[in-house]
Amino acid sequence: MLSRVIPAASFLFLTLIICVHAASDQPPTQDSLKTETFWQSTLLRRFDSNKDGKLNASERIALCDAFGGVDVPMLPVKSHRYTLILVPSHVAQSKLREIDNTPPDNVLTDAGATLGRVLFYDKQLSQNNTIACASCHQQQRAFSDPRQFSVGFEGGYTKRNAMGLANLRYTILNGRRPGFFWDERAPTLEAQVVMPIQDEVEMGMRFPQLEAKLWALPYYPPLFEAAFGSTEVTCERIGKAVAQFMRAMISFDSRFDRAAEASASDNYSVDFDSFTAAENVGKSLFIDGLGGVAEIGCAHCHVPPIFGMPKSFNNGLDMHYTDQGLGARDVPSNDPFTLTNDGRFKAPSLRNVALTAPYMHDGRFKALEQVVEHYSSGVHSHANLDLAFNDEQPVGDTETSGFRLTPGQKSALLAFLKTLTDEEFISDPRFSDPFLRRKD
Repeated sequence: MLSRVIPAASFLFLTLIICVHAASDQPPTQDSLKTETFWQSTLLRRFDSNKDGKLNASERIALCDAFGGVDVPMLPVKSHRYTLILVPSHVAQSKLREIDNTPPDNVLTDAGATLGRVLFYDKQLSQNNTIACASCHQQQRAFSDPRQFSVGFEGGYTKRNAMGLANLRYTILNGRRPGFFWDERAPTLEAQVVMPIQDEVEMGMRFPQLEAKLWALPYYPPLFEAAFGSTEVTCERIGKAVAQFMRAMISFDSRFDRAAEASASDNYSVDFDSFTAAENVGKSLFIDGLGGVAEIGCAHCHVPPIFGMPKSFNNGLDMHYTDQGLGARDVPSNDPFTLTNDGRFKAPSLRNVALTAPYMHDGRFKALEQVVEHYSSGVHSHANLDLAFNDEQPVGDTETSGFRLTPGQKSALLAFLKTLTDEEFISDPRFSDPFLRRKD
């Protein structure tokens, strides 16, 4: 919706515009378009010829043709509330403020996130109109990609697996401000957003070209005006809007959250009444560590309640890395005891991890069971290894170590990880595809 109050006379004028559009076969001009043009009620009134409350294939074609032959978004009359962040009581608001990476010049707004949602799902952001951000970040997969490597606009493959996108707003953990992507190359979420758009494999666009392309699309000028006060389309505004949308992707409605809230405590070490015995054992292994030693546990790197990483770590995937991760960048070592960052990667939050297979930066593990097995017995003793174990580290390239979990402990850990799934998040209409497409 427009972020300013519109006088009653303007509403009358707008109604007349819509009626003129409905009676004409010519596409409306940008000067006459407002966000209301793309409201669900407006589009149904114009194009739902059989009055069944939805648009069938022929009606969608008519709609697309009316707007110059492009797919257009269908927006709710009452804007989705992106600024309303519902947080369970076990997550203190003061704590969230400490770890919030929102910059002062890009505060989340409903209009900004609405524009970001449209941009996120729009294939027009790619060189040949075939790839959107959502092509590689699918909502039903917690905004990850089920393929090992994502496919770009010309059929090429990305070099790394696409991450899930939950709780990106909260990443300042343990006082650190890590960057985005597996190698932290984007210092902010705004910077991260624009990199895939320009990537030669992923979307292949250049910003002067993209700005002109989006300006020519009928739905963007009014959406940019609602979000930023003018119809100007710029790369900076594109990055800001999509970053707002992604910061709105908050996931705090899992079984873990409901159980923690019922316990009336932020002490995750206590057993949760609604958890099974196995889930509580798995939670203890994750939070408190093997044998109650926190350093020998998952939470040392995946910090609750966000379950994100404060920096890149080396988890012993290989003795010799083809992809050096953070080590391939010309930045100082993030650990005082090692000279390099070789083999260090910053993984996404483990929230919804049961939905985001395959796993690791190269998608080598197809199942969560394989991930647990890696940490149990498959860890290589790389010089930069950031894990601690009870047993002595093996010597030699072919030997591996790990937490040496029993079969029961492996099952328990898997059971706990599955409690981090947020079913509401993966079906929330605020984050769904808004486009009415000529071809579904």
